[in-house]
Amino acid sequence: MDTEKLQKVLARAGKGSRREMESAISAGRVTVNGTPAALGDRVSVNDHISLDGRAVVVTASDDSTRRVIMYNKPEGELCTRKDPEGRRTVFERLPRLKGERWIAIGRLDINTSGLLLFTTDGELANRLMHPSMQIEREYAVRVMGEVTMDHVRAMVDGVMLEDGPASFTDVQEFGGEGINTWFHVVIMEGRNREVRRLWESQGLTVSRLKRVRYGNIFLDKRARAGEWSELNQEEIDELSAMAGLAPRKVPEMTPDERNRWSRDKRKRRPVRGLKNPGRNADAEGRGSRERDTGSTRRAGSGRGRGSSSR
Repeated sequence: MDTEKLQKVLARAGKGSRREMESAISAGRVTVNGTPAALGDRVSVNDHISLDGRAVVVTASDDSTRRVIMYNKPEGELCTRKDPEGRRTVFERLPRLKGERWIAIGRLDINTSGLLLFTTDGELANRLMHPSMQIEREYAVRVMGEVTMDHVRAMVDGVMLEDGPASFTDVQEFGGEGINTWFHVVIMEGRNREVRRLWESQGLTVSRLKRVRYGNIFLDKRARAGEWSELNQEEIDELSAMAGLAPRKVPEMTPDERNRWSRDKRKRRPVRGLKNPGRNADAEGRGSRERDTGSTRRAGSGRGRGSSSR
């Protein structure tokens, strides 16, 4: 009988990423056939698995489904499930699931807005986040200071940060002057504050940062700030292929799910104000231009890596 690693089965069941499930196993939160599990255990569809005392539905990889949603994160939200300080989190906005949970594909810091992807498939999330996959992440960046070609060349060639070398594979200028100069940049990993730190290495400051693309998925008008939209079968299949996974069916919504998700969308309307009114006014005034920069990049996405702005 075919067996798989326990953490992989749990991740595919939508209980968390593979790394989260490894931590759960190490913490003694998982049992297999009534016995505490250990890292390295392998299981089959006939085994009885529990997480935190609750049974986990085990399905063969060919029978499981896969959902992915895009979320347009506003500034001021945290990429965590719960915040001890009571600040707003991205998970508060997402549609509710039964028997599964949304798993974030990557993170954005509190001051960064834009595209976040969430999936019910922990294996897909793990693959798309892993540095070895070299998935492109594209950002629209507003930079304070005078940007020269020497700055751009240095960031494309690579600089040494405190956690190792880093570089942009592409830098393109998108207009503006002085403190309002916008660029689009591409990175392949997405380490903590990597985009900001690369610009800071050149003595420049990022005043606005928005992710506009993750792999083949572009942020578009389906999701305004603070809203989400479910990806279709073709988009999810392309993401899966990029991660080296076989396609899976996107489940059709039941009437109950359709009603519940519709209610969730109405309740989770975007919050238009942050704590800094002056900055909000600035953001609102430039909102349409930022959306334009995201869609413009879609048309030019065929540029080769390593090109630089003029």
